[in-house]
Amino acid sequence: MPDSAAETLSCAGLLKVLADETRLAVVQQLLDGPKHVGEMNASLGVEQSLLSHHLKVLREAGLVTSRRDGKAVLYSLVPEFEAARRGKAINLGCCLIAFE
Repeated sequence: MPDSAAETLSCAGLLKVLADETRLAVVQQLLDGPKHVGEMNASLGVEQSLLSHHLKVLREAGLVTSRRDGKAVLYSLVPEFEAARRGKAINLGCCLIAFE
């Protein structure tokens, strides 16, 4: 993963970020493709401010990216992880995380 924030985090650092149930659920949802905050909020059933916090942590870790889509924000896995994923799993470089 060239020059990404995730490259600067150790394997343990990435796993620590993903150890939170909500953040792991967000990543799992993004395996199916980009999602708006409202979509994720509806399916996860968490406060929007809490979801925003988790998305910020995932962005800072270099796991997800965001872009404006009109008035909404669209989130997706960073291209490095999108390209490295296999089915319902993502390759962090240090390990493979599989979802059922």
